[in-house]
Amino acid sequence: MKKLHLITLVIFFSILYIFFIPEQPFLLKISFKIIPIILMIIFVYLQRDSNNPAFSKWLLLGLFFCMLGDATIRWFLLGLSFFLVGHICYIVAFFKVKMKAINPYIAIFLLAYGMLMVAWIAGNIFRTGNYVLGIAVCFYIAVILTMGWSALQTYSPIIILGAFSFIFSDSILAINMFITDIPMSDILIMTSYYSAQLFFAMSTLKYSVARKKVLEL
Repeated sequence: MKKLHLITLVIFFSILYIFFIPEQPFLLKISFKIIPIILMIIFVYLQRDSNNPAFSKWLLLGLFFCMLGDATIRWFLLGLSFFLVGHICYIVAFFKVKMKAINPYIAIFLLAYGMLMVAWIAGNIFRTGNYVLGIAVCFYIAVILTMGWSALQTYSPIIILGAFSFIFSDSILAINMFITDIPMSDILIMTSYYSAQLFFAMSTLKYSVARKKVLEL
């Protein structure tokens, strides 16, 4: 029941942040932004005794670095760096529960999508002369798509849904920031972002349930 309460609180504070917390004061905005992630960290921590503790550990690290990214995204390169580390942690976590390699056509699709985003987003940044940011964005695109690739190899629907929600959120953010304004972008970005992180956190339930069944045999 405690875990159900945490999930309910995550959803409540996510809705509160997205629709009701004003942009100013800045510290208030940031504080409410990270509350859902803190609750998810607590949720995953409660699952640390699952039958794959390494998965939970790396998931915890991913959530922690993403929380730092949330808190520092105002300084874009710093926030991007924290999210980058977070995705690397997720990649390691997903390989801890890897089932088998994915269909090569899916890998080709991810590669094609990445090349399209690099050409469109990073290409537009390079044209402004900001080469450091352009290179950072290229690297970030490569890492987040690798995260999606590793998620697919878990064959876990909730992890895969989380990974592609994250890719969708970051794609909307990048297009809105570097290409053109997207209507209701904040709502789209944060709804898909919180959903992605919650899907990742809830994926730990699968492994603790599996362990419980083994102990009952």
